[in-house]
Amino acid sequence: MSEQSMISWTEAGEERSARWQSENKSAAPKRVVIADDKMTADSAFRLASEGNALLWRGDYQNARQLLQALARRIERKPRKAATSPLDAFNLHRQAQSQRARTLGMLLVEVDADYIIALRRAPDIKLACNEAYGASTGPFIVSLREILGLIGAHEWRKNGVEIPALNARIHPYYGVFSPVRGEYLNLIAEAPLPTTKLAFDIGTGTGVIAALLAQRGVEKVIATDQDARALACARENLLRLNLRDRVEVIEADLFPAGKAALIVCNPPWIPARPNSSIEYAIYDLDSRMLRGFLNGLAEHLEPKGEGWLILSDLAEHLGLRTREALQQMIADAGLKLIKRMDIKPTHARATDETDPLHKARSAEITSLWRLAAR
Repeated sequence: MSEQSMISWTEAGEERSARWQSENKSAAPKRVVIADDKMTADSAFRLASEGNALLWRGDYQNARQLLQALARRIERKPRKAATSPLDAFNLHRQAQSQRARTLGMLLVEVDADYIIALRRAPDIKLACNEAYGASTGPFIVSLREILGLIGAHEWRKNGVEIPALNARIHPYYGVFSPVRGEYLNLIAEAPLPTTKLAFDIGTGTGVIAALLAQRGVEKVIATDQDARALACARENLLRLNLRDRVEVIEADLFPAGKAALIVCNPPWIPARPNSSIEYAIYDLDSRMLRGFLNGLAEHLEPKGEGWLILSDLAEHLGLRTREALQQMIADAGLKLIKRMDIKPTHARATDETDPLHKARSAEITSLWRLAAR
């Protein structure tokens, strides 16, 4: 569970309070209004935009429809014109933050048994247990977070098809799903420098470790710091019958020892994450990228290779230059053996309505094969 804080409100002439639950660590709203099916979308949008939380006491499905109506009103607001790719990115992040804040104002109450006592509310017990663990009592939470839990439960149950593996990976709540397969195709095609031992740094769902093992690497040590990621990777490897060849351990980047192949797919964008799931996308000050590069030579066996999987989207956004990346590599005592490139095929790459379309349409994902100098 996230750190506990309390939310207070007045209802039926009584002062009430409950524990506030927020996975992205947002503060409990200071002003709470009781809302139900009689409230119009325009009224709800005005109240939420002014910083008033709406504690829902009506029909659950009507609350979902209201959330969609709020989203439509946010989308109608005209976008500010960007003067550069970096300005477009900053405006996009600002708009994302404002959107999340407004939509996060629609709240529901969840009891100690993970039940929402609203008409037509779904059974969320399994989704909550998967995301939060055992209940520690009733709480108030945004409807948006509950919908995220339900969606994550479906992803975990059904899995994501990974063509490079010819299998499915089942992501946990808060663990980034490997929906972009182009980087996995690069890993599947790059020539292996060894089949003895490999490290997978920041394993997440365990998909890269599984792919290396499936390609014939006899032993893979996969690391992560996040408890959900560690549990997720272990379960996925068990599903794939690879637990005897892949060891998942908690570590900040590298495990002890050396390997002839070390693979890392760090977050691609050097910016501040706003929620736990965004730590897989945004890496403030390129901490993980720098940590991987700076520790790589020390952990490589002689003639070993480090595979860095990285998109150049940050370069097209003006957040990092190619020269800066090359200097990081050189400063870490590394040299480039070869770079393999692939063009992303995800939907946003061709979506002209995306505010970052220009940068996304030019994006290339690369596997940098690095060695110690």
